[in-house]
Amino acid sequence: MSADTHTAQAFATSWNNLPEGSVYTRDQFEDWMAPLTRKDIEGKTVLELGCGNASLMVHMVEWRPSFLEGVDLGDSVLTAEKNMAGKDRVQVTKADLVAFTGTKLYDLVYCIGVLHHLQAPSKGFESMLRNTKPGGAFHGWVYAREGNGFIVLVVDPLRKIASRLPWWFTKYAIAAPLAALFYGYAKLLAILPRVRILEVLPLYEYALWIAKREYAFFRHVAFDQLVTPQTAYIPRAMIEEWFASHADIDHTSTYIIRRNGNSWKFGGKKMV
Repeated sequence: MSADTHTAQAFATSWNNLPEGSVYTRDQFEDWMAPLTRKDIEGKTVLELGCGNASLMVHMVEWRPSFLEGVDLGDSVLTAEKNMAGKDRVQVTKADLVAFTGTKLYDLVYCIGVLHHLQAPSKGFESMLRNTKPGGAFHGWVYAREGNGFIVLVVDPLRKIASRLPWWFTKYAIAAPLAALFYGYAKLLAILPRVRILEVLPLYEYALWIAKREYAFFRHVAFDQLVTPQTAYIPRAMIEEWFASHADIDHTSTYIIRRNGNSWKFGGKKMV
């Protein structure tokens, strides 16, 4: 079993044990997709690489693309198919996103929260471009190296152990109590005054963002962090290198946006 297959199956364990529908709110979806909006999607062909249980596709389909396809390597496609049942012009495909080449090129290819779990994140980026039509757009989101010092030093070593344990033990014996601690931390920060001195605290911006959600979502995030066999934290300079290494990108269209102090949204368009 390849490293990416092992990772996909680990995430499938997480996705297939969630309630029906999307684990994300509409606001979260729109935040992840910005600066893209409904007007960029309506009537366009769209591909999601690494769709999981279709939690993002549930919202994307409401922006009325002319065709929407989701690709994932793990058995989470079974849950994705259930979540997309009855939706017109939607397809879920089980495939390795790194090697995937669709039967068509797409107006938009997006990949949210997946590249940093691949054995070779740059290969995932190349797949995004390969499946984007000339003049089309690509959009991604990855964990940043910047702003994640606490995660790299504390959580990542724990992940290397937890990812080898039975999923139920990781979820309920490790992720659940850790999520409870972070839940209390985030909720406390959310009620404190916004003063500059607090900004030096670990994951401050991210904590304020996630504090809007319920405990179950905290546990989902913690479990996702701990169940995966591999996670990379991508520095901005690496994304800049990805852009620079592809002459078919319209470099006047590219963007790299810091999100919640610990991740990057990035994207652009291919040359016509």
